[in-house]
Amino acid sequence: QLQLVESGGGLVQPGGSLRLSCGASGTRWTNYDIGWFRQAPGKEREGIACISDRRDDSTVYADSVKGRFTISRDNAKNTVYLEMNSLKPEDTANYSCAAEGPYYTRGCALRPVNYGFWGQGTQVTVSS
Repeated sequence: QLQLVESGGGLVQPGGSLRLSCGASGTRWTNYDIGWFRQAPGKEREGIACISDRRDDSTVYADSVKGRFTISRDNAKNTVYLEMNSLKPEDTANYSCAAEGPYYTRGCALRPVNYGFWGQGTQVTVSS
């Protein structure tokens, strides 16, 4: 069974940067799309970035993070990264990675219901 573990969260000042990692075990990334989601207290879960399976590696970003966050995949390490730059206080949330599959899809989508495998989450706090 696929297991996902996030790491890299923490406290950062506005304008700073963090890199989150999502490591997979139990299987390889083949035929899985990977997404990053976040949820702040009292708010709905928001899809912020996803990357499609290794056949195309296309990406999708939410408007709120476009141009600031970058998602990437290292297939050899079974790891997906989320580079977060120019962080804002409104980026404060619990961040989770998730996987959709195992099946091939063209592209990926920021719909939580599509993802059947979830990590435990890592907290990101942006504060001065």
